[in-house]
Amino acid sequence: MTTSPRGGAAPVANSAVAGIGGMAVAVAIYLIVNAGRPSVHGWGIAMSTDTAFALGLLALVGPRFPDRLRAFMLTVVVVDDILALAVIATVYTDDVTISALLIALALFGAILVAVAIGVRRGLVFLVLGAATWVALLESGVEPVVVGLAMGLLAYAYPAARSDLERATERFREFREQPTPELARSVGIGLRAAVSPNERLQLLFHPWTSYLIVPLFALANAGIAIDGGFLERAFTSPITLGILLGYVLGKPVGILGSAWLLTRLSRGRLRPPVGWAAVAGGGTIAGIGFTVALLVATLAFDGAQLEEAKLGILSAALGAAAITWLVFRATALLPRRLRIRALLGTVEPLVDLYVDVDPERDHVRGPLDAPVTVVEDGDFE
Repeated sequence: MTTSPRGGAAPVANSAVAGIGGMAVAVAIYLIVNAGRPSVHGWGIAMSTDTAFALGLLALVGPRFPDRLRAFMLTVVVVDDILALAVIATVYTDDVTISALLIALALFGAILVAVAIGVRRGLVFLVLGAATWVALLESGVEPVVVGLAMGLLAYAYPAARSDLERATERFREFREQPTPELARSVGIGLRAAVSPNERLQLLFHPWTSYLIVPLFALANAGIAIDGGFLERAFTSPITLGILLGYVLGKPVGILGSAWLLTRLSRGRLRPPVGWAAVAGGGTIAGIGFTVALLVATLAFDGAQLEEAKLGILSAALGAAAITWLVFRATALLPRRLRIRALLGTVEPLVDLYVDVDPERDHVRGPLDAPVTVVEDGDFE
């Protein structure tokens, strides 16, 4: 297996289409199960994947999955988040106050400007974000869309060479003169070289993973379970629509859309991972915890809300179990077949002018290794 000379646009396009396909099939299943009933209004519940829970459980049930699967899943769930944001702001909003909505849009425009000009002060985004949240609350639009939108603005990117050189120069100055002022300058330079996504993830990950998300789950997922409730819920079209939409619709939609786009493009727009990894990513996408619970509270109340919550929780458990089975079955394959199933097949490199010659070149490792790394050096 070698590295393909293709760029990154094809995998991103395939991942985006897979995300849309997963949402479409899941929603379609919910609509079919609830056809002709008032509960059809809750179709948005079966739509979105919970990023934190999906990636967290993916790390537990598939600890040896390739890093490219994480990138594939992130693209899929970003598409989920964008479409979920639009649905929450439109479908599940009744009365809208135009003046407050215009103020919210203007404030969010200021946030976009701050990102574009490179503002790095967290206090600026805190004030603008809080003001936008209040304006949306007054407008009648669910204000949680502000958090989703601002999260999408904190994108990741590799460190720029100029930023690395600037940080290196600051460190050299500190090494020659270790003063508190230069120490602070070094810290600022190092932080500036890292993308906001990675810095914020390191800063807030313990709080979100171990405090905020569990509190949200406790506050919103509490249901009283007894025999009568389970009997009623698992015959309810709401519970069944959500459960089948996530556990069946998500993997079928993601895997089917990725495969169909690969066939129609004759392999030019293939996923960045193998088909076993795509299948595992599709099954783990059946976890739609936080956003699904939010949409459920907007769409239903009373007994219907309880049935929707049970469907969401059951789908999360089912998705985790099926994902474990997929990766467990993949792990039992022979090594070469397993590598192909997880990483996929790519076109070999064709731009090496001179092949590697063990009689001439310094070679380490077996000659039949699946990956060959060629390093060119200069004595100067």
